[in-house]
Amino acid sequence: MTISKIIAQRLREDGARYWAGDNISQYINEDEYPLLIDELTGKFEDVLDSLVIDRRNDPNSMDTGRRLAKMYVGEIMAGRYDPAPKATAFPNDTEDKYDGMLVVRSELKSMCSHHHQPVAGVAYIGILAANKLIGLSKYTRIAQWCARRGTLQEELNNVIANEIQAATGTENLGVYVQATHGCCENRGIMAHSSLTQTTVLRGAFKNDSSTKKEFFDNIKLQQEFAPR
Repeated sequence: MTISKIIAQRLREDGARYWAGDNISQYINEDEYPLLIDELTGKFEDVLDSLVIDRRNDPNSMDTGRRLAKMYVGEIMAGRYDPAPKATAFPNDTEDKYDGMLVVRSELKSMCSHHHQPVAGVAYIGILAANKLIGLSKYTRIAQWCARRGTLQEELNNVIANEIQAATGTENLGVYVQATHGCCENRGIMAHSSLTQTTVLRGAFKNDSSTKKEFFDNIKLQQEFAPR
């Protein structure tokens, strides 16, 4: 039995979903990653053969199967195979605690699960601080981990929001994602100026108009000063 079938069997036995956007790291042993890459290498070589590419003699294609396998598991879909990044929480319950809004900008790279085309953009994550805080870099680490898998932008907002909510304990947060999609730029309509914006708002970000305005004002300010 191949290693992919062994992993899939574990998932089914546990009743776990394993869609393109699901993290399955807990079902893969550390020593099985090289075996998975070996299996994928053969599969990608089969694809190259079916595309009638002479990978045995074309110097640019000889190792493409393995490069693709390593890229999928270790890079563009690493959010499926890597455990969640550690996000140590610090207490925020002293007399000088921070009780305002925090907005973090994070660059994202993802992949559309329909055509496996790249998705590139930024996420703006806003929270009203609760009784614990995480390091600023952890917002970006979490967002990038959520993005590095096959997903849809409409789903990605909720995945990021769920992970940030779990890490910070806040019920008041917003996630705004703005991205370009290779499936629109490189195929089909070929719309090179296409831009997609999606928003998830929870708690006060959804129900309080002043909080919502402050969030989007912060986004606008960050967009004005963001590196170009």
